[in-house]
Amino acid sequence: MLLIKNGRIINPATELDSMADLLIVDGKVSEISKNIDIKKVKNEIKNIGTNFKELDASDCIVSPGLIDTHVHFRDPGFTHKEDIISGSDAAAAGGFTTVIMMANTNPKVDTIETLNYVYNKAKNAKINVLQEAALTHDFKDKLVDMDELHKNGAVGFTNDGVPVMSTRVLKEAMLKAKELDTIIALHEEDNSLISTHGINDGMISKSLKLNGAPRESEDVMVARDCILALNTGAKIVIQHISSGNSVDFIRYIKSMGANVIAEVTPHHFTLTEDAVIEHGTLAKMNPPLRTSYDKKKIIEGLKDGTIEIIATDHAPHSYDEKNVEFSKAPSGIIGLETALGLAITELEKKGHLTISQLLAKFTINPSNIYKLDKGDISVGKTADICIFNKDEKFTIEKFHSKSSNSPFIGKQLYGKIKYTICNGEIVFSDQYIDKL
Repeated sequence: MLLIKNGRIINPATELDSMADLLIVDGKVSEISKNIDIKKVKNEIKNIGTNFKELDASDCIVSPGLIDTHVHFRDPGFTHKEDIISGSDAAAAGGFTTVIMMANTNPKVDTIETLNYVYNKAKNAKINVLQEAALTHDFKDKLVDMDELHKNGAVGFTNDGVPVMSTRVLKEAMLKAKELDTIIALHEEDNSLISTHGINDGMISKSLKLNGAPRESEDVMVARDCILALNTGAKIVIQHISSGNSVDFIRYIKSMGANVIAEVTPHHFTLTEDAVIEHGTLAKMNPPLRTSYDKKKIIEGLKDGTIEIIATDHAPHSYDEKNVEFSKAPSGIIGLETALGLAITELEKKGHLTISQLLAKFTINPSNIYKLDKGDISVGKTADICIFNKDEKFTIEKFHSKSSNSPFIGKQLYGKIKYTICNGEIVFSDQYIDKL
């Protein structure tokens, strides 16, 4: 039993924004009201003993636990970078109570055997860990058994990290996804147009004597896949959108009735290609950081609802892997422990989104899109909760992740995480406002 006192409860699922207390009993939200009388509660519920805890959430927001629909925990196959347990620890420290893992592991998650391995290991995680299956075997041209993988718990299908180049195969996959009422998430880069991955083809790449990844390498794939979604009726997610032109096209295709969802990472609405000069390979990711024009378009898309999901694309790499010349380094940065802070600092504090609008993109939107029955802390719902102080500054110094490949080390952000609660249990605490 857990009582959260004196918090500002924001639940975008119901548009609740109120100063109130929240009571958790048996892992569920039992009551939300002003000044819950703990003496009365204790009298009504026997045998509480040491199982009762009280948290003072003064000056804090009590929100649904955050949901990340795009993480790489590198398990199986690359566990020197991250594994399901360490990744879950990092997620909890960032306020996340549910994550969806990508399939580009070794072996890839394209069989029931590998999917079962993931879910068996995830039983020991602090948070809810879900898995998207690969769309094609070994990310090549043969579709996986979508029926069986879906039946065994895959929450969607993706070849993230590798684009699906065969239009025929992707159309077939979309028709099956429509039949199964599941989702396909798509990495949108035409590699034939890219000379060096991880850096925008522009002034910065030219100054480094590199030919990079042009905006059109994303735009042409987004246009193709949006048209396929429109014609098949499938639900697709455009992952980690980076091009302003793609934002505009997605807005247009939505107006035609296509079931297209747009996802963006905090680094794409925070940084531009200039970060490569300062941070080198720590600012290398696919798709790359682009221009101030693209960043402006992304923020516009967040504001008008074209972009519904904020996800991290948490992509751990070791120090030695990143500490090489730019063209040889792998792409990707970690993001779970900086995501909320970056969103508050760059979007809420700068007046682009209200805190409730921002939280919707981390909670009820991804829950509804992936049909997770999460992201809602109404009475009777599972108590997955994030408690944070949106006005408290903190400096990014160390991580719970195995990896530390982040361009944000040393940056000061708003939005300090105080507690993360999953299924009614405290899974992260910064030891600040605990009254045990």
